[in-house]
Amino acid sequence: MLCLAASLVHEGATTAAIDAAVHAAVVNAGAYPSPLLYQGSFPKSICTSVNNVMAHGIPDEHPLQAGDILNIDVTVYLNGFHGDCSAMFAVGQIDQASTDLIAATRSALDAAIAACEPGAPFSVIADAIGRVAAEARFAVSPDMCGHGIGRDFHCAPIVHHVPTPAAGDLTMEPGMAFTIEPILCQGSPAFVMWPDAWTVVTKDGGRSAQYEETLLVTEDGIEIVTKFEN
Repeated sequence: MLCLAASLVHEGATTAAIDAAVHAAVVNAGAYPSPLLYQGSFPKSICTSVNNVMAHGIPDEHPLQAGDILNIDVTVYLNGFHGDCSAMFAVGQIDQASTDLIAATRSALDAAIAACEPGAPFSVIADAIGRVAAEARFAVSPDMCGHGIGRDFHCAPIVHHVPTPAAGDLTMEPGMAFTIEPILCQGSPAFVMWPDAWTVVTKDGGRSAQYEETLLVTEDGIEIVTKFEN
C-alpha cells in the first residue's frame, strides 16, 4: 500500500486523494486501515506529514507543491495483526538540505535495524540513530518513539530513538515485534501540536523527516516485515 501511495505523489496532487486511493485499496484487499478512527478521532486512513509536520499529519485538499517533502505513514490490519511503515517522498526538485535530511533519516533507520539481534538491548537502537544523526548534523526527536505492534496497533515495548534510562535492560527476544521510526529535524526537535489534537509540527518551522519499518525478532535474527525501497 505504501508503494501505491508513492505512485500518487506529484506536484498538484492532494494528500486527501492519496488517502482515498489507499483506503480503497486496503478495503478491497480485505483489510482495514488501522489509523481510521484510531482512539475514536483520527479522521483518515493514512498519515501525511508535509515539510515541517513531524508526525500524524491529516490528509487534506491542499495541493502538493514542487520542493515539498512528505512522509506517508501506512498501517494495515489484516488477519488479526497490524503492520506499520512509513517513508519519505520528494515532490519534484527539492533543495540539497532536504535531500540530505531524507538520506540521513533513512541511514539512521538502517543503522538501527543493523544493530538489532536476538538478545541485544533496545538501547542499541538509540545509539545507532544518534551516531548517524550527529555525523549528518541533524537533531533526533526524543518525543516520538517506536512501539510494540501485533494484535494491538500500539503496545509495549516503547522504542526510544535517543538514549534514555527509561529503556532499562529490556532485550530483544524471539517473538517480539516492534517498529523503529526515527524523526530527524533540520533545527530543533521541539514541537507544538495543532488544535486538531493530532498534527505535530516543529516549533521553529524547520523541516523534518521520518522512516519506519516493522521488525520481528526470530530465533535466528531480525526479519523486516515491511521493507520498503524507494
